[in-house]
Amino acid sequence: MAVPQPPVLGVGMVGYAFMGAAHSHAWRTAGRFFDLPLAPELTALCGRDAVSASAAAARLGWGSVETDWKALVARDDIALVDICSPGDTHADIAIAALAAGKHVLCEKPLANTVAEARAMAEAADRAAERGVRSMVGFSYRRVPALALARRLVEQGRLGEIRHVRAAYLQDWIVAPEFPLVWRLRREVAGSGALGDIGAHIVDLAQYLTGDRLTGVCAMTETFIRERPLPDSDGAVGTVTVDDTALFLGRFTGGAVASFEATRFAAGRKNSLRIELNGSRGSLAFDLEAMNELQFYDGTDDPDIAGFRRILVTEPSHPYVGAWWPPGHLLGYEHTFTHQAVDLVNGIGAGTDPAPSFADGLQVQLVLDAVERSAASDGAWHAV
Repeated sequence: MAVPQPPVLGVGMVGYAFMGAAHSHAWRTAGRFFDLPLAPELTALCGRDAVSASAAAARLGWGSVETDWKALVARDDIALVDICSPGDTHADIAIAALAAGKHVLCEKPLANTVAEARAMAEAADRAAERGVRSMVGFSYRRVPALALARRLVEQGRLGEIRHVRAAYLQDWIVAPEFPLVWRLRREVAGSGALGDIGAHIVDLAQYLTGDRLTGVCAMTETFIRERPLPDSDGAVGTVTVDDTALFLGRFTGGAVASFEATRFAAGRKNSLRIELNGSRGSLAFDLEAMNELQFYDGTDDPDIAGFRRILVTEPSHPYVGAWWPPGHLLGYEHTFTHQAVDLVNGIGAGTDPAPSFADGLQVQLVLDAVERSAASDGAWHAV
């Protein structure tokens, strides 16, 4: 007897580079490992260059191609729009898609400005009243070890949170001959390391603590201010974003925090580290050991107390039960699958998934406060 199949959820994706490939893998995989109320279908891929978009669609498994995002949004067979294009496109696409009744997944940071992010959050609120769901793609929330960390905080295992320290370190633009790509241009990217990777640790700090940042004092720096223009014979252009951002913060609950985001940490490829210290214990996570969580229980006998290494591969751990036996590790790509799963489950249940566009706006407000503080010689600025 044939097994009933869930209704199809037609997905249209805008953008097909690094994030597009990760999201494509997630949409292909989600329904094959998780029981979902809807079956994601890779219906259409959108990119401005028809030849490149067609090649990407064939490689990544998409059924058709559009070269205009407005045409993608207008299609009757598209129920969800996944935005993986640069930040300067997010607001227009998301607001139009939500108005058209399409569910939306938007890559982080939500927008390039607070005004854009606020308009997107307001559009999401209006759409939610009609049953249309939206989510911003802070994928690291879906690392099982970090989801377990959030569970431990919720259970009170750390007590009152007092310290948060977070760093996201990369080195991919250390060389001065690295070209002036779109991520180094403010008019396209919004900001540099701050928005690209700093947004992740701001979101994680607020997610793990369950609290919000209320103020920051900051400094930013651009180490290499001119770079070669892509595909040019020696011409250079001006870098208009930060290379690094460092800032202190305070949470509504009284905890204090430090943050560092840089793309100039030579030898660090994708090093995200976060540690929480509370009145009863601590936890620490390093993305370069992403299946592990370090946990210190301050109530242990002092003679045997210390950080314990938790291998987060048990079926009782968040998301892990759908995958492999204990001890068989998960990777970076699984976080995007978990993200797709949570969004589809929210759509099926008629509930708003997290992080919401409102959560994305909150991160944008923090990023804006950081830039305002850095521009005023590190003066304290409210979020």
